[in-house]
Amino acid sequence: MRLLFSLIWRNNFTLLFLMLLSFSFYLLVKNSKFQQASVLNASNAVVANMMQGVSYVKEYINLKANNEQLARENAQLQNKLGSALYNNQINRNSVSDTLYIQQYTYIVAKVINNSVNKRNNYLTLDKGSSHGIKPEMGVITSNGLVGIVKQVSPRFCTVMSVLHKDTRISAKIKRNEFFGSLVWNGNDPKYATLKEIDKTVPVHKGDTIMSTSFSSIYPSGILVGTIEKAELESGSNFHNIKVKLSTSFSNLNYVYVIDHLLKNEQRVLEEATTENDH
Repeated sequence: MRLLFSLIWRNNFTLLFLMLLSFSFYLLVKNSKFQQASVLNASNAVVANMMQGVSYVKEYINLKANNEQLARENAQLQNKLGSALYNNQINRNSVSDTLYIQQYTYIVAKVINNSVNKRNNYLTLDKGSSHGIKPEMGVITSNGLVGIVKQVSPRFCTVMSVLHKDTRISAKIKRNEFFGSLVWNGNDPKYATLKEIDKTVPVHKGDTIMSTSFSSIYPSGILVGTIEKAELESGSNFHNIKVKLSTSFSNLNYVYVIDHLLKNEQRVLEEATTENDH
């Protein structure tokens, strides 16, 4: 208590000045409607800015939860798209019986590790076999292709990125349906090369490149990118097509792992057919 009185005594002139200043300000505001309005507007502006700041902080805190919710909702929408369904339609004597069954399902996963600056790049996701993930499942974002599941543990999986020397993805030109193989040359993570397109096929800058279902990894029609330029390979009958990838591999957060529900049936049939040829 003695220290408090000592502090007040040492600063008595300052405290008296502040008290008189506050009282003068009170009288000024009390006796002038213009000053009252000015002070009220100023205080409202300060309070509004403070509330806006609090709102921004709350939005930032909730950003992760909001992103996860959006990713789950997007996966649900992907599961309902026509490309995720198999059309089992029978036409006999002008009688059409159509039955749609689920062909693909989409599992949301978060990217917890990623590389883009190596010759062979991989991602790690926070989902594994306990979530239904299996090797050779395709991985995409809402913007395009990401890669193929390589190894799986109960709670995690690794993904061989499109940016890998061994990645070969069946892709087609949307405008004319001609298809080839998409590969990465190891240089720029924003570009890949579409090969095996015959030189007689008309190719134009800006043409959209989409996935095919030939590999049984991706559904047909997933965006891959757009043609940046095309030139004939020296001494070859094929185009060398530079594709600007639609996926930004340096900014991956949430992805969707594709489960092809009819894949085993297709694979068993194809392997049996190949064995019968021998």
